[in-house]
Amino acid sequence: MASAKRLELQGLGVSPGLAIGRAVCIETQMLEVFRFPLPESDIGAEIERFRQAVEMAEAEIQTTRLKAHDELGDDLAAIFEAHLLMLGDRAVLGQVEKRIREEQVNAEWAVYKTAEELGERFESLESPQFRERSDDLRDVMRYLLRALQGVAHHELSELATDVVIITHDLTPSEAVRLGRQQVVAFAIETGGLTSHTSIIARDLNIPMVAGVEGVTASVTDNDPVIIDGIDGKVILHPSKSEIKKVQRRIAELENRERELLSTRELPCVTRDGIRIDLMANIDLPEEIDDARNYGAAGVGLYRSEFLYIEASPELPSEEDHLRLYQRLIDEIHPHPVYIRTFDLGGRKLAREVMDTQEDNPVLGLRGIRLTLARPKIFKTQLRALLRAGAGRKLHIMLPMVSALDEIYDFREFTAGVLKELKKERLEHTRDFDLGVMIEVPSAALVADVLAREVSFFSIGTNDLIQYALAVDRNNEHVSYLYRPLHPSMLRMIRFVIDSARQAGIDCSMCGEMAADWHYTALLLGLGLRRLSLSPRMIPEIKAQIRELTLSELAPVAERCLEMGCAKEIESYLNDVLVQSPLSSASI
Repeated sequence: MASAKRLELQGLGVSPGLAIGRAVCIETQMLEVFRFPLPESDIGAEIERFRQAVEMAEAEIQTTRLKAHDELGDDLAAIFEAHLLMLGDRAVLGQVEKRIREEQVNAEWAVYKTAEELGERFESLESPQFRERSDDLRDVMRYLLRALQGVAHHELSELATDVVIITHDLTPSEAVRLGRQQVVAFAIETGGLTSHTSIIARDLNIPMVAGVEGVTASVTDNDPVIIDGIDGKVILHPSKSEIKKVQRRIAELENRERELLSTRELPCVTRDGIRIDLMANIDLPEEIDDARNYGAAGVGLYRSEFLYIEASPELPSEEDHLRLYQRLIDEIHPHPVYIRTFDLGGRKLAREVMDTQEDNPVLGLRGIRLTLARPKIFKTQLRALLRAGAGRKLHIMLPMVSALDEIYDFREFTAGVLKELKKERLEHTRDFDLGVMIEVPSAALVADVLAREVSFFSIGTNDLIQYALAVDRNNEHVSYLYRPLHPSMLRMIRFVIDSARQAGIDCSMCGEMAADWHYTALLLGLGLRRLSLSPRMIPEIKAQIRELTLSELAPVAERCLEMGCAKEIESYLNDVLVQSPLSSASI
């Protein structure tokens, strides 16, 4: 019998690492549901059956939550607390009961249709966070259907080790349940970098590739498979020599990680003695431990909107803000913490503060625009920030600034808040560093003007690239045009850095570009001396920086600035710079 043909599929690497195993294909679509009409006399009993199923589903989710808490910690357990809140939402459950009554149908059908309608509503919204909530909704509805239909979970306890899960999609609870068994990797057709499932995979240190179109149709159970969560590859039926090569690569990566962690306390300096600050981007205060463990020189970006997302559908109180900011500043001391005021709107959860519908939210009311347009909500955050700064060094960073007027408006608003705090005799600071995110082309082009009014810049490349190049990187039809090395981007970055230096203020970068080893040498050559990135990437980038000679990088950057297209720049950098040890391109 002829051996199966090798097949390589490309997706998005959302949890780095390499794994070799045998495929297990699981079906994660909604359970099969049929519609049965009910006589009016049976409606009351059917609703009672549904309510009993809700109780059973709550008990099952609670069990999963406790397991996640014990094995994965509070942050991931909170995902299942959100599931419990969703299951207890009377608006959702009321829709199911209403459908049972009005349509006189069985509970399974009512649950299925309600989940379908709400899921479509979530997925039609611009925000990835909203679309990802549809995964949570489907997860909750599966619990309900299992309770109604008496369907038990399938377990992998009878399977051999080194299981690679291949599926259309994967919900958070399934990721936790499967990830604690013999699973070594995931490959799914849906999903993205910021989904709860991707977060769980990274925290479990399980390689995962998402967005692998057609993978479920290409794989059968027990097929040998390689998962490359670094470059986003799924390799089916690899050769024996290929498997041996990956095994060696896995051992090299494990040794590399041990070496990096053992040197994380070493100073981050180039060969010619220039210090580079590597700071951490975090969303939750619990991530401070990661920042410390991986040797961060502070927090270069705390995304405060996640406090709102965590508290949704309620709004966080002033005391909620105050406790969190005090904890952040105190726990990272003596290093600094740069707190970005909330950047809801656009692609982030904002229904509690937006109070509007927008056809194009990415170009709409978000960032500093939103905070100034919703002064009552923003005042709560600003009061807490100023109070947290009492006796502490406070750094406030404004997102999505596009013009000097917004800085003036912020200062005027702050003056009013300071008067209130003084009148109320609450301890607060009047002395804080104010900075802006450079993530709108108009701000980049007037960086020399902005630099005279603030204490620091932080370049947010994620938005700056898509706004400058008119490319939605989440749109698969144009994502190939999302080019960090586009000459216009490099010229804007250089102008922002030069403007900051001439004004005598700090300039850092906190976008994804800062965490990509491909760009480190170029960014330093352009003049950056501070990068803020995911904590787990810090040891690798630090190791790379310690091998660089800064005096040799400036000419490289100058040569790139003379080039006319991203491909030419990329080719040149590949020729003159050493490839990172993390790369798996040789597989």
